[in-house]
Amino acid sequence: MSKTVVVFGSSTGTCEAIAEKIGNKMGAEVVNVCDLNDDVLAADNLIIGSSTWGAGELQDDWYDGVETLKNTSLAGKVVAVFGCGDCESYGDTFCGAMAELYNAAKAGGATMVGEVSTDGYTFDDSEAVVDGKFVGLALDDINEDDKTDDRIDAWLAQITPALN
Repeated sequence: MSKTVVVFGSSTGTCEAIAEKIGNKMGAEVVNVCDLNDDVLAADNLIIGSSTWGAGELQDDWYDGVETLKNTSLAGKVVAVFGCGDCESYGDTFCGAMAELYNAAKAGGATMVGEVSTDGYTFDDSEAVVDGKFVGLALDDINEDDKTDDRIDAWLAQITPALN
């Protein structure tokens, strides 16, 4: 049986709560990026998430984590990305931090899964959109909290077959 670990970076607790929700639904271990180590990186699958700050930047704890991902061979691993953002106040950089996580994992050789259509989202721009899709699951648990659970469930249904 393959092992999946959910890794998050969170400043206000929103991204942590989302990571816990994903982990609980999957029966997966949930780890703060500050605790990213060789045991976590040995997992078959990683689900990595960050909140987005300022002009589309990563949550602070992820800066070392991104370097770790870039410097670790992720070949043979499946990685999915999720992000938390604010589509109303930061609609021009919505969930932009996902792009950095995606690019780092892809550079490490991971097989990336979990693209999500931008249909049904309200935002102006995001570096995490490629060819009309988010590179992972984008969530706004502040302004669109009524959509969070359904979006998580649909995304997990999409990525779970690739994680086994």
